[in-house]
Amino acid sequence: MRIGELAEETGTTPRALRHYEQAGLITSERAANGYRLYEPATTVRVRNIRRLLDAGLTLDDVWAFLPCLDGDVTAGPPSDKALRVAAERLAVLEDRIAAQAAVRDRLAAALRQATGARVRPVA
Repeated sequence: MRIGELAEETGTTPRALRHYEQAGLITSERAANGYRLYEPATTVRVRNIRRLLDAGLTLDDVWAFLPCLDGDVTAGPPSDKALRVAAERLAVLEDRIAAQAAVRDRLAAALRQATGARVRPVA
């Protein structure tokens, strides 16, 4: 399967696939014309990578899940390393959310003070 076909099949882009390959998460063969050729089973791996990225993990984090990327990533028991990586990523996200909430609250207070509470949040 060529890169465009894999991208279409998995709902991603050729650029993302090249990035996953550069990160060592997927592999390809080269055709005589230099085009990348992927095994059909790579679709499962790419979909699992996308699921993990959509859940808030980074490509570096995905490495902890490498042993289960070729099957149902949610079916088997997670490894201790995978659980640790996920917990660490969750802590980072929680910290970012708290920091953004603090910024939001300061901005809202400044707007209330500047306008006499006449500014309503934009939905």
